[in-house]
This record gives sequence, structure tokens and C-alpha cells, in this order.
Amino acid sequence: MLLLLTVITGYYWGRPAPVELRQELYPCVVYYRRVHYVPRMMVAHIVTVDLTCKNINVLVTPPEKGDKVNPLRARTTSQFANEFNVQVAINGDGFTPWKANNIFDYYPHVGDPIRPNGFAASRAKEYGEVKGPTLFVNSSKNATFGTAYRKVYNAISGQSWLVQDKQPVPDLNDTRTAPRTALGLDGPGTRLIMIVIDGRQPFYSEGATLQEMAELMIYYGGDNAINLDGGGSSTLVIQEPESGQYRVMNSPIQNGIPGQERPVGNHFGIISKDE
Repeated sequence: MLLLLTVITGYYWGRPAPVELRQELYPCVVYYRRVHYVPRMMVAHIVTVDLTCKNINVLVTPPEKGDKVNPLRARTTSQFANEFNVQVAINGDGFTPWKANNIFDYYPHVGDPIRPNGFAASRAKEYGEVKGPTLFVNSSKNATFGTAYRKVYNAISGQSWLVQDKQPVPDLNDTRTAPRTALGLDGPGTRLIMIVIDGRQPFYSEGATLQEMAELMIYYGGDNAINLDGGGSSTLVIQEPESGQYRVMNSPIQNGIPGQERPVGNHFGIISKDE
């Protein structure tokens, strides 16, 4: 019995407890943890942000100077949040080059040059090429999908659409489960929804299908939403309001190791300043 308890404790050690939770992290920033048991175990992490609040701002990972081919240097989501003093952060667009053959043979490592799959902008510094659907947030925090409102300021692209006009897009995969990250907006574009799903961790969280991601996004008010990079990239990080320490809120899985963050290309961050 003691051995069994030790094994179970070791398996779950470091992971967020699979229990429902609601917590106001900062004014206008709310975190939810939602747990599903059917049709399989799934732990979802949701952050909603009111963009109309004066204390809120947005930041996308800035490009490196002078490198137009590979404008990014790989960072974990925690490193991005810490370096740029961001209070909430998720991983962003897919990127290349990338490989994950085993724990010794993978790319990128922290600091390696990479480029995003799609278009991005960070405080008016643009990089990448327009390919997938893109979220634009201008300097006044007007947020839109597809077309920038006024001048491009912050922008991040996704792999594909999940939700358009309050409906899941047609023919979303409803069988393949994986860790996933998504970004959505309500109809007026004033409420931002970020979702990260843990996956590939039996008896804890097996992941979500794209159809399930769309349905969860709609449930939390996302009238339009895009699918960001998933798999081992899916990560949610917050800065603890009281201690100032950064904490990974989900259980990322890099190279098959639960709790290990993957160095990724760009990120989407929320900055909360005292009013």
C-alpha cells in the first residue's frame, strides 16, 4: 500500500490538482481550471481578460534586431513572462525549424534562431508572413481577427480557425486528442479568452480534440477563436500577485516529460499594471 501511494504521489507531483477552480488573478483577469472526466480525463485552464480595463495591456514576443530570416530566439513561456515582466502568458504560433526525436535530439534549445509559421507584430515591429488567421490588438487595445483596426501594433497568428461567428468551423477533427492552446474574442472584441489544455498524460489529462476546443471556447464567450501551437508547446504561466514569482499553471509535456516547458517561438502576454 505504501509503495502504491508513493507511486501515485510521484506521478501527480508538480501537476496542478485536477479540481475545479476560479481565481481572480488581477483586476479584470480571471483564471478558471475545469476538469472533465468523460469521455476521458481532461484538465483545461482558461483565462478571461477584460481589455477595456485601464490596468490591462497586451504584448507579443518582440523580434531580434537584424535577422529577417529567423527573427526569434527560442524561449520558454516562463522566460518570456519573466524577461518582459508579463503577468499572464501563453505560447503562440507554430515555428520552424523544429524536431523532437528524443530528450537528447531536439530543436530548438533556448536561444536557438527560429521563425514563426505566420505573421506577428510586437509594439509595431512586424515579422513573419501572413498565412493563417491572425489576431490584431492595436495600441488602444482594439482587438480584431483577420484585419487590423487602424495601425498594426501587436499581432499573433494561429494554425487554423476554431470558431467563427459563435459557431465551430466545419469539419474540425473530433477524434485526435492532444495538448492544445487557443485564443478567442467575444463579439465586441473587448473580452479575450485564452485556453490551454493538458494532454498526453494518462490518468491525468489526455488532451482535447479541435471540436472540443471550439465548444469550450464558445462556452467561455469566444465568438471567434483560433488554434495556436499545441502539443509540447502548450503552456500557461502567471506571475503570482502577492509573491511576484512566476508559476506554470498547467502541466506542459516536452519530450514526453510532464512539467517540462518547451522553448518556443513567440508568445502572447497580458500585462496588468496598478491603476
